[in-house]
Amino acid sequence: MLRAAENLTSSTLPTNPHKFRDRMASMSSERILVVEDDHAVQKALRRLFEAEGYAVQIAQDGSSAVEMFRSVTPSAVVLDLRLPGLSGREVCREFKQHSPAIPIIVLSATSDVSDKVLLLELGADDYVTKPFSPRELLARMRVALRRTVQPTPAEKFTCDEIAIDFKKMEVIREGKPIALTAQEFKTLKFMVQNPERVITRDELLNEVWGYHNYPSTRTVDNHILKLRQKLERDPANPVHFRTVHGVGYKFVA
Repeated sequence: MLRAAENLTSSTLPTNPHKFRDRMASMSSERILVVEDDHAVQKALRRLFEAEGYAVQIAQDGSSAVEMFRSVTPSAVVLDLRLPGLSGREVCREFKQHSPAIPIIVLSATSDVSDKVLLLELGADDYVTKPFSPRELLARMRVALRRTVQPTPAEKFTCDEIAIDFKKMEVIREGKPIALTAQEFKTLKFMVQNPERVITRDELLNEVWGYHNYPSTRTVDNHILKLRQKLERDPANPVHFRTVHGVGYKFVA
């Protein structure tokens, strides 16, 4: 799957990868520290993240990772569990003691539940088992970064004739309660809390269903259709739940 990451991004890279990295690094305000001793994985991860506009730093052992982290604190960390010198566990502990809010996504060749529990107890924010899907890792990184800057959402929201109470999980339209399934409400909540932003189907799957057990993107379309039928005045010509063709959806208040 890591090889797939190289193939995925290499087709979009210009012929001079160094110029590409310099240009993308200068554009990005978010820096990802990759702590990984495997050169092939380093290369794949650099290509994956830089293709999305992130600046990337590489550390191939625990000691150099800690030094880099302390000199220039990154926006997020991708941390291999098995490293020469300091172990991934020790590095994770050092990072969290220095900057508790920085998200850390752990990579590991083992799916041992005890390892996952231990890393989460040390403060790791997510855990991905090798081999992994580049798309999944990228989505998890976006979610982790968004959580570090996302403000606490309001408990209530009103728009035209629609009133939503997120805490009570209640939706009122024109004075009448509207019954939503749990997944419909989660979809509604995520879209309302991200107004005017184009949201891809993959992002909705990750946020609402979770990447461990999500269905097809068609499920997203069906849920948006249900929300339109229940909340739009004219579901065939939606005002609030708009389609962005070829990408996903956007909520407009």
